[in-house]
Amino acid sequence: MRRFIRLLLGMAVVASAFVTLHSARQIAANPALTPLIERSRDEIIAATDRLMARTATEARLSQLIATRLAESPRNWVALQALHDEATARGFATPADYDAARQADSGVVAATGDCLSCIWDIATCSLSTALICKAPILLTPIEDLRGLAQAGADYASGTPIDQLDLGLSVIGLGATAAIVATGGTSATLKAGTATLRLARGMGRMSPLLARQLGTAFADGIRWGDLPGVRSGDDLSRLIRADVLRPVAATLSDLGRVAGAAGPVHALHLLPLVDDAADARHLANAAEALGPRTVRQAEVLGKTRLLRATLRISNLGMTLILGLSGLMLSVAALLGSLAQSWLLRALRRI
Repeated sequence: MRRFIRLLLGMAVVASAFVTLHSARQIAANPALTPLIERSRDEIIAATDRLMARTATEARLSQLIATRLAESPRNWVALQALHDEATARGFATPADYDAARQADSGVVAATGDCLSCIWDIATCSLSTALICKAPILLTPIEDLRGLAQAGADYASGTPIDQLDLGLSVIGLGATAAIVATGGTSATLKAGTATLRLARGMGRMSPLLARQLGTAFADGIRWGDLPGVRSGDDLSRLIRADVLRPVAATLSDLGRVAGAAGPVHALHLLPLVDDAADARHLANAAEALGPRTVRQAEVLGKTRLLRATLRISNLGMTLILGLSGLMLSVAALLGSLAQSWLLRALRRI
């Protein structure tokens, strides 16, 4: 009987190993197959609503608001989002919320920051833009400035800021050669402008800055820079095959700005460390709209971005195969250990 059981367990081990290896080989052979697939808009809304129902309790929201109120300077984009979430759920907000909002509004007005922010967006913080209701405009003005600055640096022998110039080259209309399916010139330019503003305001992830800087170093023909005289010359600077992944990331950031709004996009941009983060955040923003900041503040980056994905059927098969393999091996080893122990006891 024990031999029959061990035979069954051995067959289970072989079957589980076969299922696991077959699924893994399918994933390795076809890049289109993946254990995780993107959720649809409705699925993202349903998944984040379930998470928020468990997480956005009155105690947690009060704690998050209190923590944000203790910061200096205060981030009123995050505070407004948390306040809106608490209000939508019928929870009371901390008593010092309104007092802090009035105090910060008075300070901004008294120091003339509103006028400065409306006149020059480069002087704005996110909180100032929100309090003053100043529009954050995604225009090519900074791209022109970046190109002019690069020319001046080249003429004077100063090292060129390659990331700044790379964003300028893409933002000034040299996009036709690198716009891939799934992205448009409009979203690409919006993403470029958003990223440039975020960098100027210190809201760009160091990891993302490093990756983009490396891509621009390889994807632009720097030796041809002195010969640029027109927009067509800009297009010829680009190595399209190298910069297509960058274009996809910038397009995703443009989708975030279009769905959640420029101010909210700038607030969310520090969550983006790579191309995958940008795509998942864009999917979340297009499903949730301006509520994306609320979800990000309460759930955090990991749970928010994970809610945009689900396990595919192939992934489930792989998980079941691995689980079955581990259980079968454990049962087989247990059976062998039991037999060895019984034989040892008989000898004794």
